[in-house]
Amino acid sequence: MGGMSETGRLILLGAPLGNPADASSRLRDTLAAADVVAAEDTRRLNRLARDLDVTIAGRIVSYFEGNEERRTPELVDVLTEGYVVALVTDGGMPSVSDPGYRLVRAALEAGVPVTAAPGPSAVTTALALSGLPCDRFCFEGFLPRAPGARRARLRALAAEERTLVLFEAPHRIVAALADLADAFGADRPAALCRELTKTYEEVRRGPLGELARWAADDDPRGEITLVVAGAPAAPAIRPDDDALRAEVAEREAAGRSRRDAITDVAAEYGLRRRDVYTLVHR
Repeated sequence: MGGMSETGRLILLGAPLGNPADASSRLRDTLAAADVVAAEDTRRLNRLARDLDVTIAGRIVSYFEGNEERRTPELVDVLTEGYVVALVTDGGMPSVSDPGYRLVRAALEAGVPVTAAPGPSAVTTALALSGLPCDRFCFEGFLPRAPGARRARLRALAAEERTLVLFEAPHRIVAALADLADAFGADRPAALCRELTKTYEEVRRGPLGELARWAADDDPRGEITLVVAGAPAAPAIRPDDDALRAEVAEREAAGRSRRDAITDVAAEYGLRRRDVYTLVHR
């Protein structure tokens, strides 16, 4: 191996989700220059390198769920000897429902710098394409495989007000959508994003009940990311009439017009604007 320095470095590489044209220049340069490239699937790495016309000069090793525990200390040894290790998964960023977290933690504990050549992410790509609110969201990764555990998890998430992003395997998507519709309500808006950036990319948007029926009929294949709208916020408990008048007055004192103050208070408590208007002007 070449390029040894006093301190090694771990570089996380954001790999294309399917379209090689999405690869960054930094990813290309890092693949070519790293002393070791740890890959979730070495065959997919070699195929990506061919697509990018990149020659990987360093040593290629496998790093996947089955050997992660054993291989992590080996890679930390390489890092502490002063070599550069690049970590790449099959698509998207390492550690995000992919191997990587264990190695990042071990490298940091060993005092090794960790950086990234960021790239595509199925999470943010699906979120942006979903047409659902993106300002606040949470990522749940893969749902539990066992039906009972999956339903229990979804019941716990049903009141989550942020937009929810999930991964799901194609052979479980029909059951998962049925359970989502049952736990969240058939009318909850959602989007199923399939084969993102690939030739047969598809984004299907609609209520969960409709998506569940479509999936049962069409049996979608490929890599799937689900985006589900958050639960509607429960309106605050209505104060008494005097308190409502006082809240409108406070907003007016703070600089809001009376019209806007009434609109704000009505929205906050789930009331009709004209009812608050009548109350204030009574």
